Amino acid sequence: MNAIRRLSRIAMLPAAPVLIAQGRRLRRDTPRLPDAAHPWQGTLDGPEPLRLLVLGDSTAAGVGAATQDKALPGNLARGLRAHTGRGVHWQAVGRHGATARDLVTDYLDTAVTGRWDVVFLTIGANDALGLRPRAAFARDIRSILTALTAVSPVVLVSSLPAFFRFELLPNPLRFNLYLHSQSLEDAARGVAATFDTVHMSPPPPPYTEGFFATDLFHPSAIGYRDWADFAVEDAAAAGML
Repeated sequence: MNAIRRLSRIAMLPAAPVLIAQGRRLRRDTPRLPDAAHPWQGTLDGPEPLRLLVLGDSTAAGVGAATQDKALPGNLARGLRAHTGRGVHWQAVGRHGATARDLVTDYLDTAVTGRWDVVFLTIGANDALGLRPRAAFARDIRSILTALTAVSPVVLVSSLPAFFRFELLPNPLRFNLYLHSQSLEDAARGVAATFDTVHMSPPPPPYTEGFFATDLFHPSAIGYRDWADFAVEDAAAAGML
């Protein structure tokens, strides 16, 4: 299976006409939800506040939730406060549709202008959707992690979405997208393992009822809460917090 993952783009070639048609239909028919409303920063009261940065794609932008407080940043902040007993100053940086390359070129300089106690990186879904080469994705992840580890003692990296559980996606698109996303995730794990202060979470458990927003693609407020709870619990178990 690992060999198939490494060659995932080549494995898609026989089904390319069907995949292209399904991808076009999906983009045409899927509603485009807005980003979470501003502000994209906030504070949870408590002693010795932690500084939390959430960096990434549409999930960093809070697509699927009304506000960032109900999306990843607010939920991660509540999880960190519950685990550490400390307050949290949080901020989100990112863009709907961003790839790892977009983070490097457009957002990384902003992200590293300050220092952070915890950074949560959520990226890769759009790289998978765009069928980016594994090696190019790995290079961008290394650039991102090199920059982030210079300004934060803890960098948490999310696994890629479990596309095989996305009922919105028809087969064979669903299976092939999952296969390529796993190839990219394997590459990211290899890069993350070379940094002592970076932890990449394992694949998520089955998505619960209400996890998806109305577009059936992005998390809802419930989904972001479940995701953040899983991420904080995993980071704590790994000794990162």
